[in-house]
Amino acid sequence: MTDTRAAARIDLADCDREPIHIPEAIQPHGLLLLLDRGDLAVVREAGRMEAVTGRNSWIGRSAEDLLGERLASRLKAVASVGAEGFAGRWRGANGLDYDVIVRPGEAGLIVEVEQSSHGAQLGVELISRLDAASATLERAATVGAVCERAAESFRALTGFDRVMIYRFLEDEAGQVVAESRSPELESFQNHHFPATDIPRQARALYLRNPVRVIPDSHYEAQPLKPAAQAPLDLSDCGLRSVSPVHLQYLRNMGVRASASVSIIVDGELWGLVACHGSRPQLLPFELRTAATNLARSMARQIKAKGDAELYRNRMRQRQLEDELIGRLSPDQPLEAALADRGRELLELVDADGLALVGARGVFQLGVTPPEGAVRRLAGWVAEQPGLRPLATHALATRFPDAEAWRTEASGLLGVHLQGEQPTTLIWFRAEIVETVRWAGNPTTAVKSGPAGQLTPRASFEAWSQTVSGRSRRWSASQIESAMRLRDALMDFAAVTQLRDLNRSLAASLSERELRLEQQEYLIREVNHRVQNSLTLVSSFLGLQARQAEPGAQTELLEARRRVRAVSMVHSRLYRAESGSSVDLERYFAELIDDLGASMGADWSAQLDSDLTPVRVEAGRAVTLGLILTELIINAQKYAYDGRPGPIRVCLEEDRSTLRLVVEDAGKGGHKVGEGFGSMMIGSLVGQLGGQLDYRDARPGLRAALKAPVAAA
Repeated sequence: MTDTRAAARIDLADCDREPIHIPEAIQPHGLLLLLDRGDLAVVREAGRMEAVTGRNSWIGRSAEDLLGERLASRLKAVASVGAEGFAGRWRGANGLDYDVIVRPGEAGLIVEVEQSSHGAQLGVELISRLDAASATLERAATVGAVCERAAESFRALTGFDRVMIYRFLEDEAGQVVAESRSPELESFQNHHFPATDIPRQARALYLRNPVRVIPDSHYEAQPLKPAAQAPLDLSDCGLRSVSPVHLQYLRNMGVRASASVSIIVDGELWGLVACHGSRPQLLPFELRTAATNLARSMARQIKAKGDAELYRNRMRQRQLEDELIGRLSPDQPLEAALADRGRELLELVDADGLALVGARGVFQLGVTPPEGAVRRLAGWVAEQPGLRPLATHALATRFPDAEAWRTEASGLLGVHLQGEQPTTLIWFRAEIVETVRWAGNPTTAVKSGPAGQLTPRASFEAWSQTVSGRSRRWSASQIESAMRLRDALMDFAAVTQLRDLNRSLAASLSERELRLEQQEYLIREVNHRVQNSLTLVSSFLGLQARQAEPGAQTELLEARRRVRAVSMVHSRLYRAESGSSVDLERYFAELIDDLGASMGADWSAQLDSDLTPVRVEAGRAVTLGLILTELIINAQKYAYDGRPGPIRVCLEEDRSTLRLVVEDAGKGGHKVGEGFGSMMIGSLVGQLGGQLDYRDARPGLRAALKAPVAAA
């Protein structure tokens, strides 16, 4: 590993790919040991070994020889379960106390022996301080207040001269949103820092390792020995040496000691707690742990306060939307109705101007570009893919021709309403010329040195930049409100169209209702007459059966039962039980009772049923009733040779299929024959699109019908 001065000349032409996680060196306030997982022998080492341990090198020696039996035992326990964290405290040969932190790595067990504070704080004292700081954050009313109180709390906890709450912006630059400092130090409050100050790979490390400490920016890096072909990943190590360019950056800034704590909200790097000191200063493991916990508490409060603020804004937007939609006149075309509510549309998203472009022309209110420009922008908005509104606070960067209208329209929020008469709504925000204060000229952050290398900027004096062609940003709740309004207006247009259609049909509907009422009366009368006719036929068949010979009598009674099966369906329809459908449970129960009564009291006592509600169309109910009648007649005639015996009927539904089972306990074998009843059953099953299976029930016969509930 080269020394610090040589490393300072590193080529930063592609700063975002600098391998800062594998520097192959550590900072000098501790030792780093890479141990073999098996025998805990030292494989690689870094740090001022002789000054701290009294020995020049420990390569090949065991951790027990260096750290003692107790700590070695702890390391073995950690290695066996793959855990990480604080292993204990150790006193070096120089008389100073060191914290021993261990974590597993791919190459072996990584042990950091890091100088601790002279007087460790009691756990209860540290917890008490954290609890008080967290309570202070909870009492803050806004995100800004949380940041201000957090700056004070972190400064009290760490003892640094200046603590800044640094928030990442949309363009990855940063802004100091809160600060606590000693009076003699320069303030960076509200100053912006370019994205190049914290490259992408550094932000990735901040997500992985939430605390980075540099006790002295003038340190000399301690290389890992011996050199290895594969560099050691030090991403999670507190002693990891940092980029030489960052050290120069701190020295240019007049910072001797530095610490950074990640503020992570919903898994994203929201910002940093940046701590600066004018003299060398340690932040030992116990305080780093406390700072990490305080940062997590701060992140929770930022999310809670931010969500609460967003909720309040959304509730206000919803109220404005509801009031606006409720006041639109349904008797006017949509464009005219919206134009009448122009002021409310402006208030909805806090815009400076409004334009409505549709079939009736262009309506403009407030500060807007000329009509020709509005028409061009409306066409552009209508052509945009996707369902989200088009929103920008820098219109000229998206639509270059808009540079000519940036005074009136640097910001644009637009939605397009599709339909028979398409309408485009566009809200405008006027240009705001903004002065941004940077901590030094951001363009010098990528200044090339004499040999083509990049060097950090040397000055952090306040540098002002005038930004034009920008408007106030549209908030997330305002964009969501525009999207909901578009959907509500499309529904409103559809309802208005339906209302007009209903009005045109009102006269004809009243006439049709009269005709339908007459037809319903006629249908009920026909059903009544059919029902009476079927009852009359059933009675005639019963009378004739009494006077007929015994053989003919049986046939006539069977015919009477078939007629009764059809009659019962018409009876239920006539009573208007449920329009054109029949409940098979009630129909079959009534049919079985009627069949039992017609066969005699001895047979009636033998009939048993287990029926589930199944609703079918009336025509299918007639067919099913006839099949059930035939199956019961079949069992009566052949199962017991005419003598009474048990017959069981089951009905159930499985999704879209019904299952009808008629089972007896007779002699069996009486399956489908060639008689009239058998042929009728086969025909009826075919009409249903079903399947009838016979199976020996031992004793008796089991007939099972499966058929769709509804016709195909």
